[in-house]
Amino acid sequence: MNIPSSNLPRLVIIGGGFAGVALAKKLVKEDFQIVLLDRNNYHTFQPLLYQVSISGLEPDSIAYPLRKIIKKGKNTYFRMAEVNNIDPNNQKVTTSIGDIYYDYLVIATGAKTNFFGNEVIENNAMRMKNLPQALNLRSLILENLEEAVRTEDEQKRKELLTFVIAGAGPTGVELSGGIAELRNHVLPRDFPDMDFSAMEIHLIEGSDRVLPPMSENASKKSTKFLEKLGVNIHLNTLVKDYSQHTVSTNTGLTLQTATFIWAAGVTGAPVDGLQADSFVAKTNRYQVNEINQVAGYNNIFAIGDIALMANETYPKGHPMVAQPAIQQGKHLAKNLKRHLKGKDMLPFEYFDKGTMATIGRNKAVVDLGKLRFAGFFAWFVWMFIHLWFLVGFRNRLVTFFNWSYNYINFDKAARLIVRPFKGSNDVIEKV
Repeated sequence: MNIPSSNLPRLVIIGGGFAGVALAKKLVKEDFQIVLLDRNNYHTFQPLLYQVSISGLEPDSIAYPLRKIIKKGKNTYFRMAEVNNIDPNNQKVTTSIGDIYYDYLVIATGAKTNFFGNEVIENNAMRMKNLPQALNLRSLILENLEEAVRTEDEQKRKELLTFVIAGAGPTGVELSGGIAELRNHVLPRDFPDMDFSAMEIHLIEGSDRVLPPMSENASKKSTKFLEKLGVNIHLNTLVKDYSQHTVSTNTGLTLQTATFIWAAGVTGAPVDGLQADSFVAKTNRYQVNEINQVAGYNNIFAIGDIALMANETYPKGHPMVAQPAIQQGKHLAKNLKRHLKGKDMLPFEYFDKGTMATIGRNKAVVDLGKLRFAGFFAWFVWMFIHLWFLVGFRNRLVTFFNWSYNYINFDKAARLIVRPFKGSNDVIEKV
Protein backbone atom coordinates (compact mmCIF):
# COMPACT_ATOMS: atom_id res chain seq x y z
CA MET A 1 0.00 0.00 0.00
CA ASN A 2 3.10 2.16 -0.35
CA ILE A 3 3.36 3.78 3.10
CA PRO A 4 7.04 4.66 3.56
CA SER A 5 8.94 3.37 6.58
CA SER A 6 9.82 6.07 9.09
CA ASN A 7 11.75 6.61 12.29
CA LEU A 8 8.77 8.56 13.61
CA PRO A 9 6.09 6.78 15.64
CA ARG A 10 3.21 5.80 13.39
CA LEU A 11 -0.23 7.05 14.38
CA VAL A 12 -3.08 5.33 12.55
CA ILE A 13 -6.45 7.12 12.63
CA ILE A 14 -9.51 5.12 11.60
CA GLY A 15 -12.24 7.49 10.40
CA GLY A 16 -12.33 10.88 8.69
CA GLY A 17 -15.30 12.31 10.56
CA PHE A 18 -15.30 15.27 12.94
CA ALA A 19 -13.11 13.57 15.57
CA GLY A 20 -10.55 12.05 13.19
CA VAL A 21 -10.20 15.24 11.15
CA ALA A 22 -9.83 17.44 14.25
CA LEU A 23 -7.04 15.16 15.51
CA ALA A 24 -5.22 14.90 12.17
CA LYS A 25 -5.32 18.67 11.52
CA LYS A 26 -3.64 19.38 14.86
CA LEU A 27 -0.86 16.81 14.35
CA VAL A 28 0.11 17.20 10.68
CA LYS A 29 3.26 19.15 11.57
CA GLU A 30 4.22 17.13 14.65
CA ASP A 31 6.72 14.28 15.02
CA PHE A 32 4.37 11.51 14.00
CA GLN A 33 3.86 9.57 10.83
CA ILE A 34 0.10 9.86 10.43
CA VAL A 35 -1.96 7.39 8.40
CA LEU A 36 -5.61 8.41 8.06
CA LEU A 37 -7.99 5.65 6.92
CA ASP A 38 -11.56 6.02 5.68
CA ARG A 39 -13.85 4.14 3.31
CA ASN A 40 -14.52 7.45 1.51
CA ASN A 41 -12.03 10.02 0.29
CA TYR A 42 -14.01 12.90 1.77
CA HIS A 43 -15.16 14.33 5.08
CA THR A 44 -18.93 14.88 5.40
CA PHE A 45 -20.49 17.72 7.38
CA GLN A 46 -23.27 15.53 8.73
CA PRO A 47 -25.47 18.25 10.34
CA LEU A 48 -26.40 19.38 6.82
CA LEU A 49 -27.10 15.96 5.30
CA TYR A 50 -30.81 16.63 5.52
CA GLN A 51 -30.31 19.70 3.28
CA VAL A 52 -28.93 17.40 0.58
CA SER A 53 -31.89 15.05 0.97
CA ILE A 54 -34.46 17.86 0.52
CA SER A 55 -32.59 19.35 -2.47
CA GLY A 56 -31.39 22.41 -0.56
CA LEU A 57 -27.70 21.73 -1.19
CA GLU A 58 -25.62 19.65 -3.57
CA PRO A 59 -23.39 17.00 -1.94
CA ASP A 60 -20.14 18.78 -2.75
CA SER A 61 -21.31 21.70 -0.59
CA ILE A 62 -20.97 19.60 2.56
CA ALA A 63 -18.14 17.26 1.57
CA TYR A 64 -14.43 18.03 1.53
CA PRO A 65 -11.49 15.90 0.28
CA LEU A 66 -9.57 14.31 3.15
CA ARG A 67 -6.31 14.62 1.23
CA LYS A 68 -6.70 18.41 1.14
CA ILE A 69 -7.27 18.49 4.89
CA ILE A 70 -3.95 16.77 5.66
CA LYS A 71 -1.89 17.97 2.68
CA LYS A 72 0.34 20.25 4.80
CA GLY A 73 1.90 17.30 6.60
CA LYS A 74 5.16 15.92 5.18
CA ASN A 75 4.67 12.66 7.06
CA THR A 76 0.92 12.41 6.69
CA TYR A 77 -0.80 9.87 4.44
CA PHE A 78 -4.39 9.09 3.51
CA ARG A 79 -5.54 5.68 2.33
CA MET A 80 -9.07 4.93 1.20
CA ALA A 81 -9.83 1.57 2.75
CA GLU A 82 -12.36 -0.46 4.71
CA VAL A 83 -10.99 -1.45 8.12
CA ASN A 84 -12.04 -5.02 8.96
CA ASN A 85 -10.20 -5.91 12.14
CA ILE A 86 -7.80 -4.70 14.81
CA ASP A 87 -5.03 -7.01 16.02
CA PRO A 88 -3.75 -5.38 19.24
CA ASN A 89 -1.23 -8.15 19.95
CA ASN A 90 0.65 -7.46 16.73
CA GLN A 91 -0.28 -3.75 16.63
CA LYS A 92 -1.85 -3.86 13.21
CA VAL A 93 -5.17 -3.20 11.51
CA THR A 94 -6.44 -5.43 8.74
CA THR A 95 -7.97 -3.47 5.89
CA SER A 96 -9.33 -4.02 2.39
CA ILE A 97 -5.94 -2.93 1.02
CA GLY A 98 -3.75 -4.96 3.38
CA ASP A 99 -2.34 -4.84 6.91
CA ILE A 100 -1.16 -1.58 8.44
CA TYR A 101 1.02 -1.58 11.54
CA TYR A 102 0.82 1.13 14.17
CA ASP A 103 2.55 2.48 17.25
CA TYR A 104 -0.55 4.41 18.27
CA LEU A 105 -4.08 3.71 17.09
CA VAL A 106 -7.04 6.10 17.28
CA ILE A 107 -10.53 4.76 16.54
CA ALA A 108 -12.83 7.52 15.29
CA THR A 109 -15.36 5.46 13.37
CA GLY A 110 -18.38 7.46 14.54
CA ALA A 111 -21.94 6.17 14.62
CA LYS A 112 -24.49 4.43 12.45
CA THR A 113 -28.28 4.29 12.46
CA ASN A 114 -29.77 2.35 15.37
CA PHE A 115 -32.81 0.21 14.53
CA PHE A 116 -32.99 -1.33 18.02
CA GLY A 117 -32.97 -4.84 16.63
CA ASN A 118 -35.96 -4.39 14.31
CA GLU A 119 -34.72 -6.09 11.13
CA VAL A 120 -37.90 -5.45 9.14
CA ILE A 121 -37.57 -1.69 9.59
CA GLU A 122 -33.82 -1.87 8.96
CA ASN A 123 -34.41 -3.64 5.64
CA ASN A 124 -37.18 -1.31 4.43
CA ALA A 125 -36.76 2.17 5.92
CA MET A 126 -34.67 4.98 4.49
CA ARG A 127 -31.87 6.30 6.65
CA MET A 128 -29.63 9.36 6.47
CA LYS A 129 -26.24 8.94 8.17
CA ASN A 130 -23.98 9.51 5.17
CA LEU A 131 -23.90 11.23 1.80
CA PRO A 132 -24.96 8.27 -0.40
CA GLN A 133 -27.95 7.71 1.89
CA ALA A 134 -28.94 11.38 1.68
CA LEU A 135 -28.73 11.19 -2.12
CA ASN A 136 -30.83 8.00 -2.09
CA LEU A 137 -33.48 9.81 -0.06
CA ARG A 138 -33.43 12.85 -2.34
CA SER A 139 -33.88 10.65 -5.40
CA LEU A 140 -36.68 8.67 -3.77
CA ILE A 141 -38.57 11.83 -2.80
CA LEU A 142 -38.30 13.31 -6.29
CA GLU A 143 -39.06 10.01 -8.05
CA ASN A 144 -42.16 9.51 -5.90
CA LEU A 145 -43.34 13.00 -6.81
CA GLU A 146 -42.83 12.31 -10.50
CA GLU A 147 -44.79 9.07 -10.16
CA ALA A 148 -47.56 10.78 -8.19
CA VAL A 149 -48.16 13.37 -10.89
CA ARG A 150 -48.73 10.74 -13.57
CA THR A 151 -50.60 7.99 -11.71
CA GLU A 152 -54.38 7.72 -12.00
CA ASP A 153 -54.66 5.52 -8.92
CA GLU A 154 -55.84 7.76 -6.05
CA GLN A 155 -54.69 5.37 -3.31
CA LYS A 156 -51.26 5.06 -4.87
CA ARG A 157 -50.99 8.83 -5.22
CA LYS A 158 -51.85 9.23 -1.54
CA GLU A 159 -49.04 6.81 -0.58
CA LEU A 160 -46.59 8.65 -2.82
CA LEU A 161 -47.56 12.00 -1.30
CA THR A 162 -47.35 10.83 2.32
CA PHE A 163 -44.04 11.20 4.15
CA VAL A 164 -43.44 9.58 7.53
CA ILE A 165 -40.41 10.33 9.70
CA ALA A 166 -39.71 8.27 12.83
CA GLY A 167 -37.79 10.17 15.51
CA ALA A 168 -38.32 13.80 16.51
CA GLY A 169 -34.76 14.61 17.48
CA PRO A 170 -32.92 17.37 15.57
CA THR A 171 -32.63 15.28 12.39
CA GLY A 172 -36.32 14.33 12.33
CA VAL A 173 -37.47 17.85 13.15
CA GLU A 174 -35.23 19.47 10.53
CA LEU A 175 -36.17 16.92 7.88
CA SER A 176 -39.93 17.17 8.44
CA GLY A 177 -39.73 20.97 8.48
CA GLY A 178 -37.68 20.95 5.29
CA ILE A 179 -40.13 18.66 3.47
CA ALA A 180 -43.02 20.86 4.64
CA GLU A 181 -41.33 23.94 3.18
CA LEU A 182 -40.85 22.09 -0.09
CA ARG A 183 -44.58 21.35 -0.15
CA ASN A 184 -45.62 24.87 0.80
CA HIS A 185 -43.31 26.96 -1.37
CA VAL A 186 -41.43 24.97 -4.02
CA LEU A 187 -43.31 21.93 -5.33
CA PRO A 188 -46.52 23.75 -6.38
CA ARG A 189 -44.42 25.71 -8.89
CA ASP A 190 -42.62 22.57 -10.11
CA PHE A 191 -45.86 20.57 -10.41
CA PRO A 192 -48.61 23.11 -11.22
CA ASP A 193 -50.94 20.29 -12.28
CA MET A 194 -50.86 18.53 -8.89
CA ASP A 195 -52.80 19.42 -5.73
CA PHE A 196 -50.31 19.50 -2.86
CA SER A 197 -52.96 20.06 -0.24
CA ALA A 198 -53.20 16.26 -0.27
CA MET A 199 -49.52 15.87 0.67
CA GLU A 200 -49.09 14.74 4.28
CA ILE A 201 -46.03 14.84 6.56
CA HIS A 202 -46.09 12.79 9.76
CA LEU A 203 -43.47 13.01 12.52
CA ILE A 204 -43.55 10.12 15.02
CA GLU A 205 -41.84 10.33 18.42
CA GLY A 206 -41.71 7.77 21.22
CA SER A 207 -41.41 10.32 24.04
CA ASP A 208 -43.91 12.97 25.12
CA ARG A 209 -42.34 15.88 23.22
CA VAL A 210 -40.28 16.72 20.15
CA LEU A 211 -36.57 17.44 20.55
CA PRO A 212 -36.23 15.40 23.78
CA PRO A 213 -32.50 16.27 24.21
CA MET A 214 -33.29 20.00 24.24
CA SER A 215 -35.15 22.25 26.68
CA GLU A 216 -38.92 22.32 27.23
CA ASN A 217 -38.95 25.77 25.66
CA ALA A 218 -37.25 24.47 22.51
CA SER A 219 -39.73 21.60 22.32
CA LYS A 220 -42.77 23.88 22.65
CA LYS A 221 -41.47 26.36 20.09
CA SER A 222 -40.54 23.59 17.65
CA THR A 223 -43.96 21.99 18.01
CA LYS A 224 -45.58 25.34 17.28
CA PHE A 225 -43.37 25.92 14.22
CA LEU A 226 -43.96 22.40 12.85
CA GLU A 227 -47.72 22.58 13.30
CA LYS A 228 -47.77 25.97 11.57
CA LEU A 229 -45.96 24.35 8.63
CA GLY A 230 -48.60 21.62 8.54
CA VAL A 231 -46.62 18.71 10.01
CA ASN A 232 -48.68 16.08 11.85
CA ILE A 233 -46.96 15.18 15.14
CA HIS A 234 -47.61 11.87 16.91
CA LEU A 235 -46.09 11.72 20.43
CA ASN A 236 -45.79 8.73 22.78
CA THR A 237 -45.86 6.58 19.65
CA LEU A 238 -43.40 3.85 18.64
CA VAL A 239 -43.07 2.41 15.16
CA LYS A 240 -43.32 -1.37 15.26
CA ASP A 241 -43.20 -2.31 11.60
CA TYR A 242 -42.89 -1.02 8.06
CA SER A 243 -43.75 -3.33 5.19
CA GLN A 244 -45.90 -3.18 2.07
CA HIS A 245 -45.86 0.62 2.35
CA THR A 246 -47.60 0.42 5.76
CA VAL A 247 -46.22 1.94 8.96
CA SER A 248 -47.60 0.23 12.08
CA THR A 249 -47.29 1.65 15.59
CA ASN A 250 -47.90 0.62 19.20
CA THR A 251 -50.92 2.95 19.43
CA GLY A 252 -52.84 1.39 16.57
CA LEU A 253 -52.00 4.25 14.22
CA THR A 254 -51.24 3.02 10.70
CA LEU A 255 -50.02 5.14 7.83
CA GLN A 256 -49.71 4.26 4.15
CA THR A 257 -46.54 5.76 2.71
CA ALA A 258 -43.99 5.17 -0.02
CA THR A 259 -41.42 7.24 1.88
CA PHE A 260 -40.62 6.13 5.43
CA ILE A 261 -37.52 7.68 7.00
CA TRP A 262 -35.92 6.35 10.17
CA ALA A 263 -34.28 9.07 12.29
CA ALA A 264 -34.94 7.52 15.69
CA GLY A 265 -31.47 6.92 17.04
CA VAL A 266 -27.80 6.14 16.52
CA THR A 267 -25.36 3.58 17.85
CA GLY A 268 -21.60 3.23 17.68
CA ALA A 269 -19.85 1.77 14.61
CA PRO A 270 -17.08 -0.35 16.16
CA VAL A 271 -14.30 -2.40 14.57
CA ASP A 272 -13.81 -6.06 15.48
CA GLY A 273 -10.77 -7.24 17.40
CA LEU A 274 -10.56 -5.63 20.83
CA GLN A 275 -11.25 -7.51 24.06
CA ALA A 276 -14.83 -7.71 25.28
CA ASP A 277 -14.40 -5.63 28.44
CA SER A 278 -13.26 -2.62 26.39
CA PHE A 279 -16.65 -2.54 24.70
CA VAL A 280 -20.08 -1.44 25.96
CA ALA A 281 -22.42 -3.75 24.06
CA LYS A 282 -25.62 -1.79 24.72
CA THR A 283 -24.31 1.26 22.91
CA ASN A 284 -21.69 -0.33 20.61
CA ARG A 285 -19.18 2.18 21.99
CA TYR A 286 -15.68 1.68 23.40
CA GLN A 287 -15.22 2.36 27.08
CA VAL A 288 -12.53 5.01 27.47
CA ASN A 289 -10.91 6.75 30.42
CA GLU A 290 -10.53 10.49 30.90
CA ILE A 291 -7.70 10.69 28.37
CA ASN A 292 -9.63 8.66 25.76
CA GLN A 293 -7.61 5.47 26.18
CA VAL A 294 -9.66 2.38 25.37
CA ALA A 295 -10.04 0.21 28.48
CA GLY A 296 -7.26 -2.37 28.64
CA TYR A 297 -4.90 -0.69 26.16
CA ASN A 298 -2.17 1.93 26.54
CA ASN A 299 -1.66 2.82 22.89
CA ILE A 300 -5.23 2.53 21.56
CA PHE A 301 -7.58 5.52 21.85
CA ALA A 302 -11.18 6.18 20.83
CA ILE A 303 -12.70 9.61 20.23
CA GLY A 304 -16.05 11.01 19.15
CA ASP A 305 -19.30 9.06 18.89
CA ILE A 306 -17.56 5.69 19.23
CA ALA A 307 -16.08 6.63 22.64
CA LEU A 308 -18.03 6.30 25.87
CA MET A 309 -16.39 8.42 28.56
CA ALA A 310 -18.66 8.13 31.60
CA ASN A 311 -18.40 10.68 34.43
CA GLU A 312 -20.66 12.37 36.97
CA THR A 313 -21.93 14.94 34.49
CA TYR A 314 -22.34 12.45 31.63
CA PRO A 315 -22.94 9.02 33.19
CA LYS A 316 -23.96 7.61 29.79
CA GLY A 317 -21.12 9.29 27.94
CA HIS A 318 -21.05 12.55 26.00
CA PRO A 319 -23.77 13.37 23.45
CA MET A 320 -23.19 11.73 20.09
CA VAL A 321 -22.97 15.02 18.20
CA ALA A 322 -20.24 17.02 16.48
CA GLN A 323 -18.90 19.19 19.32
CA PRO A 324 -17.74 16.43 21.72
CA ALA A 325 -16.05 14.71 18.75
CA ILE A 326 -14.23 17.87 17.65
CA GLN A 327 -13.17 18.74 21.19
CA GLN A 328 -11.94 15.21 21.93
CA GLY A 329 -9.96 15.17 18.70
CA LYS A 330 -8.23 18.46 19.52
CA HIS A 331 -7.62 17.44 23.14
CA LEU A 332 -6.11 14.09 22.20
CA ALA A 333 -3.77 15.90 19.79
CA LYS A 334 -2.51 18.02 22.69
CA ASN A 335 -2.12 14.94 24.87
CA LEU A 336 -0.15 13.02 22.25
CA LYS A 337 2.19 15.99 21.85
CA ARG A 338 2.63 16.02 25.63
CA HIS A 339 3.27 12.29 25.57
CA LEU A 340 6.07 12.73 23.02
CA LYS A 341 7.71 15.21 25.41
CA GLY A 342 7.43 12.82 28.35
CA LYS A 343 4.66 14.78 30.06
CA ASP A 344 1.51 13.38 31.64
CA MET A 345 -1.68 13.45 29.62
CA LEU A 346 -4.45 15.73 30.87
CA PRO A 347 -8.10 14.69 31.40
CA PHE A 348 -10.68 15.74 28.86
CA GLU A 349 -13.35 18.23 29.90
CA TYR A 350 -16.26 18.85 27.57
CA PHE A 351 -17.40 22.44 27.06
CA ASP A 352 -21.05 22.42 26.04
CA LYS A 353 -21.50 25.09 23.38
CA GLY A 354 -25.25 24.60 23.22
CA THR A 355 -27.75 22.80 21.03
CA MET A 356 -29.79 24.05 18.11
CA ALA A 357 -32.20 22.89 15.45
CA THR A 358 -33.82 24.60 12.49
CA ILE A 359 -37.41 23.94 11.51
CA GLY A 360 -37.51 26.00 8.34
CA ARG A 361 -37.31 29.48 6.95
CA ASN A 362 -36.89 32.00 9.81
CA LYS A 363 -37.64 29.22 12.31
CA ALA A 364 -35.07 27.67 14.66
CA VAL A 365 -34.51 26.97 18.34
CA VAL A 366 -31.31 27.43 20.34
CA ASP A 367 -30.33 26.29 23.83
CA LEU A 368 -27.16 28.11 24.84
CA GLY A 369 -26.34 27.61 28.51
CA LYS A 370 -29.22 29.20 30.38
CA LEU A 371 -30.27 31.15 27.30
CA ARG A 372 -33.28 29.90 25.34
CA PHE A 373 -34.39 31.63 22.17
CA ALA A 374 -36.30 30.83 19.01
CA GLY A 375 -37.46 32.35 15.74
CA PHE A 376 -35.58 34.47 13.22
CA PHE A 377 -32.56 35.30 15.40
CA ALA A 378 -32.14 31.65 16.35
CA TRP A 379 -32.37 30.73 12.66
CA PHE A 380 -29.70 33.32 11.82
CA VAL A 381 -27.41 31.95 14.55
CA TRP A 382 -27.98 28.41 13.25
CA MET A 383 -26.99 29.48 9.73
CA PHE A 384 -23.89 31.34 10.91
CA ILE A 385 -22.64 28.46 13.09
CA HIS A 386 -23.10 25.87 10.36
CA LEU A 387 -21.37 28.04 7.78
CA TRP A 388 -18.49 28.66 10.19
CA PHE A 389 -17.87 24.98 10.87
CA LEU A 390 -18.05 23.85 7.24
CA VAL A 391 -14.63 22.69 6.06
CA GLY A 392 -13.22 24.77 3.21
CA PHE A 393 -13.83 28.32 1.96
CA ARG A 394 -15.48 27.09 -1.24
CA ASN A 395 -18.00 25.03 0.72
CA ARG A 396 -18.91 28.04 2.85
CA LEU A 397 -19.26 30.26 -0.21
CA VAL A 398 -21.38 27.79 -2.20
CA THR A 399 -23.61 27.04 0.79
CA PHE A 400 -24.07 30.73 1.55
CA PHE A 401 -24.99 31.40 -2.10
CA ASN A 402 -27.47 28.52 -2.13
CA TRP A 403 -29.11 29.61 1.11
CA SER A 404 -29.31 33.22 -0.08
CA TYR A 405 -30.83 32.12 -3.40
CA ASN A 406 -33.31 29.86 -1.61
CA TYR A 407 -34.30 32.62 0.79
CA ILE A 408 -34.84 35.30 -1.85
CA ASN A 409 -36.58 33.12 -4.42
CA PHE A 410 -38.39 30.57 -2.25
CA ASP A 411 -36.64 27.98 -4.37
CA LYS A 412 -34.19 25.08 -4.07
CA ALA A 413 -31.87 24.66 -7.01
CA ALA A 414 -30.75 21.07 -6.52
CA ARG A 415 -33.90 19.16 -7.48
CA LEU A 416 -32.10 16.77 -9.82
CA ILE A 417 -32.45 12.99 -9.95
CA VAL A 418 -28.80 12.37 -10.79
CA ARG A 419 -28.64 8.86 -9.37
CA PRO A 420 -32.06 7.16 -9.48
CA PHE A 421 -32.96 5.10 -6.41
CA LYS A 422 -36.10 3.30 -7.53
CA GLY A 423 -35.52 0.67 -10.16
CA SER A 424 -32.03 -0.04 -8.83
CA ASN A 425 -33.43 -2.88 -6.66
CA ASP A 426 -33.99 -0.23 -4.00
CA VAL A 427 -30.64 -1.07 -2.42
CA ILE A 428 -30.29 0.81 0.84
CA GLU A 429 -26.70 1.59 1.78
CA LYS A 430 -26.66 0.53 5.39
CA VAL A 431 -23.34 1.79 6.74
